[in-house]
Amino acid sequence: MVGITKTFPGVVANKDVDFEAYYGEVHGLLGENGAGKSTLMNILAGFYRPDKGEIWVNGKHVKIKSPKDAIKLGIGMVYQHFSLVKKLTVLENVMLAITTNSFKIPRQSKIAEEIEKTAQSLGFSIDPYAVVADLSVGEQQRVEIIKILIRGSNIIILDEPTSILSPVEVSGLFEVLRRLARDGKTIIFITHKLEEVMAICDRVTVLRAGRKVGTLTRDEMKSAQRLVTMIFGSEITTERFDKRALSHSVREVLRAENLVVENDLGVNAVNGLNLVVHEGEILGIAGIEGNGQLELAEALAGVRPIKSGSIYFKGRKLAKPNPMLMYSLGVRYITEDRIGEGLIPSFNITENLILKSHRDNNFINSWFIPWTKGQKLAEQIISEYNIIARGPSSVASTLSGGNLQKLLVARELMHNPTLIIANQPTHGLDIKTTQYIHRKFVEQASNGSSILLISNDLGEVMKLSDRIAVMYNGRIVGVFDRENADREAIGRLMIGHGIS
Repeated sequence: MVGITKTFPGVVANKDVDFEAYYGEVHGLLGENGAGKSTLMNILAGFYRPDKGEIWVNGKHVKIKSPKDAIKLGIGMVYQHFSLVKKLTVLENVMLAITTNSFKIPRQSKIAEEIEKTAQSLGFSIDPYAVVADLSVGEQQRVEIIKILIRGSNIIILDEPTSILSPVEVSGLFEVLRRLARDGKTIIFITHKLEEVMAICDRVTVLRAGRKVGTLTRDEMKSAQRLVTMIFGSEITTERFDKRALSHSVREVLRAENLVVENDLGVNAVNGLNLVVHEGEILGIAGIEGNGQLELAEALAGVRPIKSGSIYFKGRKLAKPNPMLMYSLGVRYITEDRIGEGLIPSFNITENLILKSHRDNNFINSWFIPWTKGQKLAEQIISEYNIIARGPSSVASTLSGGNLQKLLVARELMHNPTLIIANQPTHGLDIKTTQYIHRKFVEQASNGSSILLISNDLGEVMKLSDRIAVMYNGRIVGVFDRENADREAIGRLMIGHGIS
């Protein structure tokens, strides 16, 4: 890619970017949120057209006007949010991807055989007739890879592929990528995680504010600090909160007793769980994804009904928790799905910010929404959280993932909530944005808010939490105070080791 420039209204996403990737390499594309990584690769995949620049594939100058053109050139992209039809089988999803305009439809048995063969060549197995909704996130990601390989892709782009995977699944993905590279495929790995770049990539290209900063070889990227400086333009220190004053009291804000909650398949995901959150504390939930964390968060936020057990809020037993009730009690929920559940992409920043509070007396005292007041609030939030946007009228769908997350967090932290339930609040975010959200959580806890922090990142949980509760198989299997939290002991409980 030579001299690629792409602008959106009020935003320069890419400016004169040069990018090249070799046969048989894993090439990292690194940069903070909003640096232009996904935009550049969306141009290569045919979803955007560049305003300026050239693209060369296999030594030939090409015009990529649509995803169909990219597919014909052997370019495939696996997005952070998968493009699978959950109710269909693996086979049916692959058939959808390879169906052509011709009248000749490939035999399903032949495609099923090819799915199994492709999976085997990558070191794993998968049932072609399994329904996608029944697969784990890691398995769904492998289906996406199989889909584009059977479609004939030789250039494979992965957009933040590890942000929703457990550590075990990340290791499995890396092994798959190494096998693909050994087979001569070109892997372009979009990420913001330095440790992943250094673990898997042969070379890395860094973007900052839409421009290319440079490309490093494996030998040149041994210094993490050098990469950090390239990403941000100045040194970023790893912020710690070990010395934060533990201001929480012994007063209970939330208590769950013998809580049982079903998942979407009607299976118990939370199994007799007991939990207490105190006033002004950050209680971290550590655990490998899929052990009931999502269902717990949704039940406590009133989004998902409980099957049995009790939830108490400030000593009051809640008969039937629901979103409106929990909101009125001062409970705020930061969902892990910022696009599908947290925000409305077609709404602008102002509309998304007042989405939950437009009925509050402190915001409206008439039949009409005071939009001027809402826009002033949006301007304040944009400035305070450094959200990169044209202004309050910017549509949410035009924001980068990191800016969307800051918008979601800002809305839920407004008006000093009593309890914040934060599920994966920093997944997919760069170091700078993550640190900013961490500071906001510490600030809220210091002001008396309670925070239930659910995160797949054990380092994040250990850094922020006053207490750490380990969740395994739908139960709390251990609780550690900040002073005696041992990473190895927590890790053993996370995988079920030593649980009677």
